[in-house]
Amino acid sequence: MDSALGFIFSTLSGVSWSLVAAAVLLTALVSTYLSLLLALLATEVFEVQTLSNFVRFPMIFLCGFFLVSSLPDPLQFLSYLLPLTYGVDILRHAMGGEQLLPVQIDLAVPGGFCVLLFAVSLHSISRHWIG
Repeated sequence: MDSALGFIFSTLSGVSWSLVAAAVLLTALVSTYLSLLLALLATEVFEVQTLSNFVRFPMIFLCGFFLVSSLPDPLQFLSYLLPLTYGVDILRHAMGGEQLLPVQIDLAVPGGFCVLLFAVSLHSISRHWIG
């Protein structure tokens, strides 16, 4: 049993923990801002849950469950429009696996999603709640 656990944990020595932290942080921020925007668009709680399911489940399957490069071209295009694709690719960089894009793009795109989603949410708040 000890040798099995040692084998599992010894393979983590080549992991870039700074990239793992960046991927987790950016993915959490994008998810937070996306959830905020969905909550602002809905009038009832069940609407937010329904909207979040329409966003979350396609992201799970198009961004990480299957390799993006193995998807048909239209689904690859759709998957590049989803922010989770870039978070998964950062994790692949961190683990030394097959990457889709350079790490600079993988870090910049979720950052851009954060800025865009925050700006749209702020505009929605100021339009519907404040002004």
